[in-house]
Amino acid sequence: MAYRHLFFDLDHTLWDFETNANETLATLYERHDLARYGIVLHDFNRVYNDVNHALWRLYQANKVTQTQLRAVRFVRTLARLGVAEADVPPTLSAEFTDILPQKAAVFPHTHETLDYLRGKYTLHLITNGFEDVQHRKLASSNLAQYFDQVITSEHSGCLKPDPRMFAHALQAAGAAAAESLMIGDNLECDVLGAHNAGIDQVYFNPDKRRHFAQTTYEISSLDELRNFL
Repeated sequence: MAYRHLFFDLDHTLWDFETNANETLATLYERHDLARYGIVLHDFNRVYNDVNHALWRLYQANKVTQTQLRAVRFVRTLARLGVAEADVPPTLSAEFTDILPQKAAVFPHTHETLDYLRGKYTLHLITNGFEDVQHRKLASSNLAQYFDQVITSEHSGCLKPDPRMFAHALQAAGAAAAESLMIGDNLECDVLGAHNAGIDQVYFNPDKRRHFAQTTYEISSLDELRNFL
């Protein structure tokens, strides 16, 4: 296939969300002395990640709003760790949103792979992340330079895997589905979503999780893109 346009997911594909989030949570843990509640940092990280993932699934299903997600994630996290809602520092969520996108950790081989690809293809981003946060992540991690179009769910009015978001991305990029390739870590949002929009896909699977999905390509390291692009 003669691809001309590559569409990347951002979080968990290029930008290392888990590393950056855990660093941010460690800052908040120390800043607000959460140890005084008998909470250990490992449990704070683990429970937050569980709560946040569950809320994001609801957000992607249009069952909660961005505002609701941000309002309840730390209340629910600390409630599961035995902290009453009245004792939850009220600025935790806002501080998290401010600190997180300043982090710069990316997956191995991100910059060298993008340097290689941008000489051969037009690169774009398509992300369900919030617009205000995603652009700050791109700037902090020096990724903004690589992408012609950055398509967010807020800007397009819908979320992956909705085919309308991919159609919006193709229109914004001036690309045809047959000449495009989607690279992402989420089998439902990125792989199935792109498939349903007629776009070939690369499943980024760094943990080599077992699955039964049909994908055009699968990689466990970003530098493996050079094997076929």
